Amino acid sequence: MATLSTPCLTRETRHGPRCAGVDEAGRGPLAGPVVAAAVVLDPDCYPEGLNDSKVLTAARREALLAMLSDCAEIGVGIASVEEVDHLNIYWATMLAMERAVAALKLAPRHVLVDGNRSPKWGHATTTVVGGDALCLSIAAASIVAKVTRDRVMAELAAEHPHYGWATNMGYSTREHFAGLARHGATAHHRYSFAPVAAVMQSARG
Repeated sequence: MATLSTPCLTRETRHGPRCAGVDEAGRGPLAGPVVAAAVVLDPDCYPEGLNDSKVLTAARREALLAMLSDCAEIGVGIASVEEVDHLNIYWATMLAMERAVAALKLAPRHVLVDGNRSPKWGHATTTVVGGDALCLSIAAASIVAKVTRDRVMAELAAEHPHYGWATNMGYSTREHFAGLARHGATAHHRYSFAPVAAVMQSARG
């Protein structure tokens, strides 16, 4: 398993102090909110093993989040299902990122955003394609966003056990589609997403 190395911090430190990494989780699922995180790392105190959340186990992500909570500044932003349906997923993601950065104790001097687009804000920003595998602060943000959203989906799974959200986190899996076919959509589904809209249309006859 690849692990980001200390030299990756040069991407952050070259922008001076208070450089925040930003990433999101949950753009693709059929249910649940989209969650973004902003993380400002302390160059002298950060956990080893930071990496793109997708290549880490759930247990490792949880452990790294616990360590980040002790030594990094973290902001989390959430855009609700209603906002996803109203704004569309792209703009809801941008809104979640704005909220994540706004949740930091102090405004960052520079922001590194995973991907090739960023919110329209007043912060000096650099977009980094594949940034969660290139920048430590973005990798940290990917972990925070992923764990936060997974916890939300686990709670929703307890309320709505027919869709497999505890394991599929709202993504398009066979179990999720089976639940939609048998039980219809919930208030936590994204009605603007085609598979959910199709189920709703079928229910209406």
